[in-house]
Amino acid sequence: MSSTDGEAAIRNMTDKATYERLEKDVAAVKNDIAALTEQITDALNSFAGTAQKQARRGYKQARANVDSALDDASERGSAMMDAAQDAAMSIEESLEEAIAQRPLATVGLALGIGFLIGATWRR
Repeated sequence: MSSTDGEAAIRNMTDKATYERLEKDVAAVKNDIAALTEQITDALNSFAGTAQKQARRGYKQARANVDSALDDASERGSAMMDAAQDAAMSIEESLEEAIAQRPLATVGLALGIGFLIGATWRR
């Protein structure tokens, strides 16, 4: 009996030592998982911050491009408007000059155009 009691005591001691080692190993694994989780969270936060900065940079660049395009379009529109005003002034001056040089021909032309407009209006 003493040999079986001794064997049981050794098994109990071995089981206790193994159990304690397993408890320590499980606690170490839990700590490692917690540390890994924290590292992954930090990495994801860093990635999100970087992505947000890049998105802001892209937005600012797009905004600058749109502003530049609008400025260019405004300048072109202004130049076209100036050119149209110059052309209108040139036509006006030409008409005034033609009327001053040939007043009777101008009156006859005006009567002819009026007659043509009236004739087409009737139909």
